Amino acid sequence: VCSLPPEYCEFGGTTKKCKDWLETTHKDLFNALYSEDAVATSLSTLSVEAQAKAEKDAAKKAARAAKAEEADAIKKATSKVILKRVERTKRKHVIVITGLEAFSLDLKKVAKELGKKFACGSSVTKSPGGGEEIVVQGDLSDEIEEFLLEKYKVIPEDNIEQVEDKKKKAAAGPS
Repeated sequence: VCSLPPEYCEFGGTTKKCKDWLETTHKDLFNALYSEDAVATSLSTLSVEAQAKAEKDAAKKAARAAKAEEADAIKKATSKVILKRVERTKRKHVIVITGLEAFSLDLKKVAKELGKKFACGSSVTKSPGGGEEIVVQGDLSDEIEEFLLEKYKVIPEDNIEQVEDKKKKAAAGPS
């Protein structure tokens, strides 16, 4: 989960997630690292002050991880995925998708899947606001919304919003 070896997960920021993952996938390694006997033997080698400090640090890390998890859940619940339809020329449109990074999705993979699914050009670009956005060629906003809801269950249906943008992008001057 944290990309560290299981023995070092306690030093990462996602100790609780790693511990849960290890318990479900590798029970023998979980028992070797986190069983009461293993914890007691590792604590017995420490002095009384070090044991108190280790317990205090463990409590701090658990509280910090719980707080981060809660903040992440709130962020996912409040963030919106915006599908903006932008007119390029009179009859050409592109769909600009923003807000997917809040749901921990890899934008390059999503852009590639959209390009394959709808047989159109799709790319990840930097947005003026500083984040990244996916630009899909073609007027496919309804189909993209259905695809995102079907493929990525982490995105709630209420969090997808469609916006129409009439302004044209700056055209090249006459030559």
